[in-house]
Amino acid sequence: MQGIAAALPIIMGYFPIGFAFGVLAATAGLGTGSAAAMSVFVFAGSAQLISVGLIEGGAGPLTLAATVFLVNLRHLLMSAYLAPYLGRLKRWQQVLFCYELTDETFAVHSTYFRRHGTPPVAYLVALNLSSHLSWVVSTLAGAWICGRLPVDTKLFGLDYALPAMFIALLIMQLESWNRAVIALLAAALSMAFFAGGLGHWHVILATLIAASAGAFLETKQQKGAKTQ
Repeated sequence: MQGIAAALPIIMGYFPIGFAFGVLAATAGLGTGSAAAMSVFVFAGSAQLISVGLIEGGAGPLTLAATVFLVNLRHLLMSAYLAPYLGRLKRWQQVLFCYELTDETFAVHSTYFRRHGTPPVAYLVALNLSSHLSWVVSTLAGAWICGRLPVDTKLFGLDYALPAMFIALLIMQLESWNRAVIALLAAALSMAFFAGGLGHWHVILATLIAASAGAFLETKQQKGAKTQ
């Protein structure tokens, strides 16, 4: 129950975004079953939304796979951060955990791990599965309704649901001025790299540089505290 309760902010954010994805998938020509299958097996909001656009534009399988790979490279950074907390889990539990890892569950998990350590496995499973289930159900709802009624995602503001949820999850991480500065640095670098034509690499590079700056700043502050 604690895991499900912790997932409620994610679930509330997933319903409008998953619904919007279902609508866009149906508009692009994917059936309800195909849209739901993508949400079950891919389970990556931004990658799924990009994939639908590529499919609608007639992109080939190699282009689709390469684009999704680049978009999801940030999962390497997220899993590397969480790895020290997952050492006591069995290998198959780690595999299942990583399969369910998204930007949103990472934000909630990292906050809990940093404050309280690793929770029981039941907590992790409940949080991840309830989040995943809400994504699949909302996808089904969006695809099914779009197949019967015309739905304009912009009319209901559904196209803003994803950035709104990311902003809310960012606020959870801003526990100090240092974190706020690093967040602003990452945002500025990401926009600069994107404007420079780096494509989807702008997120990875901005994250690496900002995280390195944060680690340097934290290490320097710790050394200063010890000398005092």
